[in-house]
Amino acid sequence: MENLKVDHQKQQVSGARLLLECLLAQEVELVFGYPGGAVLPLYDELYEEEIPNILTRHEQGAVHAAQGYAKSTGKPGVVIVTSGPGATNAVTGIADANSDSTPLIVFTGQVTTDGIGKDAFQEADILGITVPITKNSYQVRDINDLPRIVQEAFHIATTGRPGPVVIDLPKDMTIQQTTVEVACELHIPSYQPNTMPSVLQIQKLMNVLEQSRKPVLLLGGGVIGAKAQQEAKTFAEKYEIPVVSSLLGLGIIPVDHPLFLGMGGMHGSYAANMALTECDLLINVGCRFDDRLATSPQDFAPEAIIAHIDIDPAEIGKIIATDIPIVADAKICLEKMLEIKTGIPNGKAWRELCKQRKVDKPFSYDRETQEEIKPQKVIEIIGKLTNGNAIVVTDVGQHQMWAAQFYPFRFAKQLITSGGLGTMGYGIPAAVGAKFGNPDKEVVCFVGDGGFQMTNQELAILNEHGLAIKFILLNNSSLGMVRQWQEQFFNNRRSKSVFHTQPDFMKMAEAYGIKGVRIQEPGLLEEQLQEAFSISGSVLIEVAVSKTEHVLPMVPAGQPNNQMIGVD
Repeated sequence: MENLKVDHQKQQVSGARLLLECLLAQEVELVFGYPGGAVLPLYDELYEEEIPNILTRHEQGAVHAAQGYAKSTGKPGVVIVTSGPGATNAVTGIADANSDSTPLIVFTGQVTTDGIGKDAFQEADILGITVPITKNSYQVRDINDLPRIVQEAFHIATTGRPGPVVIDLPKDMTIQQTTVEVACELHIPSYQPNTMPSVLQIQKLMNVLEQSRKPVLLLGGGVIGAKAQQEAKTFAEKYEIPVVSSLLGLGIIPVDHPLFLGMGGMHGSYAANMALTECDLLINVGCRFDDRLATSPQDFAPEAIIAHIDIDPAEIGKIIATDIPIVADAKICLEKMLEIKTGIPNGKAWRELCKQRKVDKPFSYDRETQEEIKPQKVIEIIGKLTNGNAIVVTDVGQHQMWAAQFYPFRFAKQLITSGGLGTMGYGIPAAVGAKFGNPDKEVVCFVGDGGFQMTNQELAILNEHGLAIKFILLNNSSLGMVRQWQEQFFNNRRSKSVFHTQPDFMKMAEAYGIKGVRIQEPGLLEEQLQEAFSISGSVLIEVAVSKTEHVLPMVPAGQPNNQMIGVD
């Protein structure tokens, strides 16, 4: 309370007005939300739209839209939902943001202070529910604490390892009057993330790099979070190091860069997984070695010295034993490493081997068939139609992996997807958020027929705000990834993974007032995609794709990275 400033000469304002002024001070451009009883005073302050509120059609959609906005812009997403079911509907999105280190500030309405803990109407203990899935959480109990709490929340959400912060807002805190100042001193002694690398550790790493003959640079989403994509690219090029990315690291290095080997892990490229298996030095920057990348931790990079650069000390050594741990901001660490004079490792033979593997065993599928539409071909054609420059949003499932494999990613923050939590229903609202954050960029959303039916109500936002997004619905009449695992590992017993009836997706597009295009003939695929992409405004493009296609290659769960099935 020592940094609290109350101006007794200032005109009193309500807590709702004070919160709006705090958001303006944080340069919030818009919020995503859904009103309800506990947040009515706040929505009354939003009536004049000093900060626009994007009215989603479900609270989960609000959080995913904020994620799409945050991931594609690097700015924190802001969400406002009411108490009880409004707050609990937001939980999936909060958990997703926590898994992918996405900066969010989520304001949850709450019953009045004197009603908390008494099972009041629409009361839920949202702090108790979200403590494990947030970076921090607050409940406002004194209106004069509101400016401090908001400032701390934005700081915590956007610094160190980014993540979601929940602010639980009892209704009476938005009604009470105060003269407290918006500006306050930021003072959080218990939160001081380390950003500066150990000089001794980076010198040790550079010495090992100079002696290495088979180095690999592994880049994860933390590189994007640190805005270190240029430094990562410069470092790889300076020392001629082959590069592998995680799913969330796609775009840091353009896919056609001669040093880039592709995504590693369960559905990664042959070249990437073999490089991870055979390298003698693995430099991990901002990747948490999750089980989809390090499919068998005890067998992962068995010959390598492991260096791990991460802003979060909890991630270092958590899954893979680390020889050279460096807790630091990725951008600062790479800058310091680039300053050290070190010889280029003698890895010419290694680079040639990695490059040849990429040429010999690329991602592949049957390109010649005219019997059915291959989903990979759809993505390849759209990559050409968009010149690889679209912001690509995906839902979760087979189409997500095919997009990761076959879209020609060229820049950071280009792929917007649910990586850690794997949330079906993420795609449509995240695409809406990405478009709000990038109105001048083309946004393309790949979604399956399963995920589409979870959050398609957010299509209602498109015409209301004049958004132009191309939604590609890859319809294989199934929960494709579930079906694939059942076919691969459960003796083809497709238990509840196939849709025997479906809605008419074209009529759904019509209901939401957007253009719908259905593509069914393999021979007309490219022509019809070109026509669909030439239509102005938002378009739902339903493509009837193969009902039996698998995502390959695949490393079965628990197997080493080099034990891939489906490699020609």
